[in-house]
Amino acid sequence: MKILADQNMPLVEEFFSDLGEVRRFDGRNLQASSLHDVDALLIRSVTKVNADLLEHAKQLQFVGTATIGIDHVDTQLLAQRDIAFTNAPGCNAIAVAEYVISALYAYAQETDTCLQGKTLGIVGVGNIGHCLKEKLAGTGINILLCDPLRYEQGDLPEHVDIDTVLSTADILSFHVPLIKQGEHKTYHLLDESRLKKLKDSTLIINASRGDVIDNHALLKLLQNGQRLELVLDVWENEPNILTDLLPYTRFSSVHIAGHSLEGKARGTQMLYDGLCDLLGKPANKQLETFLPVPALTKCRTEKTLTEQDLGRLVHLVYDIRRDDGLMRTNLASYGFDNLRKNYPPRREFSTLNIDNMSEHGNVLAMLGFNVIEKNED
Repeated sequence: MKILADQNMPLVEEFFSDLGEVRRFDGRNLQASSLHDVDALLIRSVTKVNADLLEHAKQLQFVGTATIGIDHVDTQLLAQRDIAFTNAPGCNAIAVAEYVISALYAYAQETDTCLQGKTLGIVGVGNIGHCLKEKLAGTGINILLCDPLRYEQGDLPEHVDIDTVLSTADILSFHVPLIKQGEHKTYHLLDESRLKKLKDSTLIINASRGDVIDNHALLKLLQNGQRLELVLDVWENEPNILTDLLPYTRFSSVHIAGHSLEGKARGTQMLYDGLCDLLGKPANKQLETFLPVPALTKCRTEKTLTEQDLGRLVHLVYDIRRDDGLMRTNLASYGFDNLRKNYPPRREFSTLNIDNMSEHGNVLAMLGFNVIEKNED
């Protein structure tokens, strides 16, 4: 079996080498001719799977994308050609939620803002939106949930409509798939009209799809004096993004919100499980076997644990300002895709064991830390 895998997908050789010969490819520049003898194709979101790409794929049995979203894959075409398909729902939910949390605490530090009592609107309550809600449940941040599709399906009784959320929330975090038409269209969900109606200094975090926000309309309004706080991980027209937006952002990054070491590797394991299932072979490899030990594994909290201290603990593991600095300093020289390809390792909160003596162990645990309750010495 010949397996073709995106060069930015971690641990492919470790998981798949027993199943066949693994070759790597540049995800954004895959050619149809490269698939003529391939049995399994492992991709990320930058590879578009369509009729043109599959023109010579006569042996292809399996396509897997190590992403939650599938808008880059023609799943109907795969079904017509009897090619098995799997994605990785939830693989990077923790990573994206922790990206948002890191941004919130960094914003609070830089602006001397207390997050407790602020209202956060989570737009899109799938795996990521739900994970973010659960992690923030003990922080004192008020949460509004907006997902009309899940509301109509009876899965979200707490739903608040989008325009109410936009007019009420102090902070907006977007976690929707890209839907280009229809009743639940998310393309330019934040268009010029809605952007104009936002409260002064609203914090907007977009870690979903760049096209959810009309980037040109956003830039125009900012240039004309509208005051908004921006955290942008995704951009329209990646990798050729609207760089004029950069000076107006609080934090920026190169579409890496879900790129924790654990998050990316979970996606690889989910594709491995899918291919093993197709081949009727046991999926006997586990992620924990291959992950390195993090540099920082343990710390201790005392009784006096404040909101500012929570932020410091978050940033011990992951500080979004690292990625913001990497983008601002290197984008012009290295380019969007190269920065994404060479993204430095990042771990999740669960890798930090906390000996806790404060009264906030439940908050730390909900955020995702591994909490060990301690009695006073």
